[in-house]
Amino acid sequence: MREKTFRICRDYLNGIWKMITPQEMVLKQVSGGMSNFLYYCALPPMAKPKQGEPSRVLVRFYGQIHGEGALEALLTESVIFTLLSERKLGPKLHGVFPGGRLEEFIPARPLKTKELGDPEISSIIAEKMAQIHSLDVPISKEPTWLWDTMKRWMSNMKATLAAEPTPQIEDKNDFIEKDLSSAMRAILRWNLDSEMDWMRSYLNQLRSPVVFCHNDLQEGNILIRESAVTREEKLVIIDFEYCSYNYRGFDVANHFCEWMYDYTFDKYPKFNYNPDAMPSVERQLYFIRCYLETVQREMSIDNCLKNPVMTTVDVEPKDELQLLREAHCFMLASHFFWGLWAVVNAPVSSIPFGYWEYAEARFSAYFEHKQTLLGKYGEVIENIA
Repeated sequence: MREKTFRICRDYLNGIWKMITPQEMVLKQVSGGMSNFLYYCALPPMAKPKQGEPSRVLVRFYGQIHGEGALEALLTESVIFTLLSERKLGPKLHGVFPGGRLEEFIPARPLKTKELGDPEISSIIAEKMAQIHSLDVPISKEPTWLWDTMKRWMSNMKATLAAEPTPQIEDKNDFIEKDLSSAMRAILRWNLDSEMDWMRSYLNQLRSPVVFCHNDLQEGNILIRESAVTREEKLVIIDFEYCSYNYRGFDVANHFCEWMYDYTFDKYPKFNYNPDAMPSVERQLYFIRCYLETVQREMSIDNCLKNPVMTTVDVEPKDELQLLREAHCFMLASHFFWGLWAVVNAPVSSIPFGYWEYAEARFSAYFEHKQTLLGKYGEVIENIA
């Protein structure tokens, strides 16, 4: 592996990399998830870059490609990574080779859940999201990803639940420890098929604009550079696995939902759910205002290039309230989506995480939020004048 990674770095990075030996290169394997192998490669301490080449990089080798649509997903992810790299919205891309790529090594750490509420950090996230939403990415622009993915996961979930033994409760007053069995029983009680049909019909009323979305903008996918010089460099978005064209309401709603979930919890089930951490309406509006101002700024720059006499369009209060409503309603889809994700991953993942408990928590949050929405808007959502 040392010879292989060194050869890639030498051929793609040039400069001082051609003047060191494989034995001199610093090599360390780091976590690359379930499907990739990731290596940290760096110049020896005495070797200094000569032509602006990086002194350290990450070399990513793709794992085994299998399953329906796996190759297409890999190609799509590569295109997205390249585009976001060029726009400085993600790690810099240093090279693409058969079976992998060279990425910028970012000396940073993931955000902590509580940091999502920091006003400065929240405004930067809103700006980054708006910049991503403003991209024109050369992939299908039909908003089918969300519903197609949930439909596929729903089928997988049925197979999973049918294969798992479900203990019978002889006495409803018996104490049942909150474990795998109790979580499964809770999930089986819900008619999730009909719920998904209802949710799709309900959310379609919003006519939320279709944009290019990250779809998983949680704290673990946002890196913070402690030594950043500029505001633009402070945060870096990573992990584009779920990127697609989707409803903007989902991306905003999903981010707000993540304020409530802490995945650094030490004890099982390895997450902590705190509904009180949901951002207040005031904080949501602050995020939305930063987001919409950035969208308008991006549009103005684009329009000015096409028509120099164009002027900036101000964000109107009704635009803020419209997106606030979209986010409020699409929280349903966020809870439902990640609930299905948890059930599908429960029997196959080796990561020590309480998937069943997480699924129960997300579906419970879905039904609780559904009652809130019906109480506020009713079955028919009226347009904002």
